[in-house]
Amino acid sequence: MRIHRRLAARFGLRRSRMLLWAKYSASSVISTAVSQVAFALCYWFGAMPLLATVIAWIAGGIPNYLLSRRWAWGRRGQMLPYAIIVVGNAAVAAVVTSLTDKAAQAWIDSLFWQTLLVSSSYFFTFAALFVVKFWLFDNWVFAKPAADSVAVRTPAAT
Repeated sequence: MRIHRRLAARFGLRRSRMLLWAKYSASSVISTAVSQVAFALCYWFGAMPLLATVIAWIAGGIPNYLLSRRWAWGRRGQMLPYAIIVVGNAAVAAVVTSLTDKAAQAWIDSLFWQTLLVSSSYFFTFAALFVVKFWLFDNWVFAKPAADSVAVRTPAAT
């Protein structure tokens, strides 16, 4: 039995939902790779963690939005909720990387290991929020418009 059928049977998932999850995951992998490289390079060359986070967030955010909008969900999303989610995610990453940087500066002398540690904290912040972002994107940003809940009433025959 194919793996997607086993997962669907086990978790009650439709094929379309699993395909959406796979597309979201693939777009996240692409944007994470871009973002991670940007962060590591900025930090390695002396940028403060906050600045490195902002640059990396912009570098990864552009392909993430375009791939999510056009490929994963196939429709335009609401920009304000999208911005709130990704800016919130970046803010969490900025706090985590700044705290990790302080610890790394105090405990580690090697720039290589500092960069590896702080870059890892950047990655794991986004990894930890991965499922939360999917749920928010699916239910808020790219949600299909609700059908009119007001039914047309016909007058009853008298």
